[in-house]
Amino acid sequence: MAKFKKKSNTSQDIPTAALPDIIFMLLFFFMVTTVLRESTIMVKQSIPKATQLRKLSQKKLVSYLYVGKPNDPKKFGAEPRIQANDAFIEVDGIIQFIEEEKGKLAENEKDQITISIKVDDETKMGIVADIQEKMRDVNARKLMYAASKRAD
Repeated sequence: MAKFKKKSNTSQDIPTAALPDIIFMLLFFFMVTTVLRESTIMVKQSIPKATQLRKLSQKKLVSYLYVGKPNDPKKFGAEPRIQANDAFIEVDGIIQFIEEEKGKLAENEKDQITISIKVDDETKMGIVADIQEKMRDVNARKLMYAASKRAD
């Protein structure tokens, strides 16, 4: 009987020439799809519950105001404050804030800006009424109160 020998000339190497290309494609994919937080919230937020919610169609037309007691009462006091982007503003600064936000938009989108107000549920209504009055002065008529879903 004849003996057959196995040829052992085959190599078990894995081709790695395309590996850097694949890694860079994954890196670029995650860089493009990742959304970074725009502002750090420096006020306490216990958002009230809502019975009806509506989702926004264009988030780029929304600017956010946060109202509540500061997280650091020793530095900023214990009274409710208004936070726009990453800075505290007074009620009189709302006009300038809205004008700056309108300046970032295209000309045809300036009248469609929506101001989203996230108000802590323990904040008095007086500061919210002052915000609404200043918004009327700037002709920013679209106002949205942020709320979370009610747990049934």
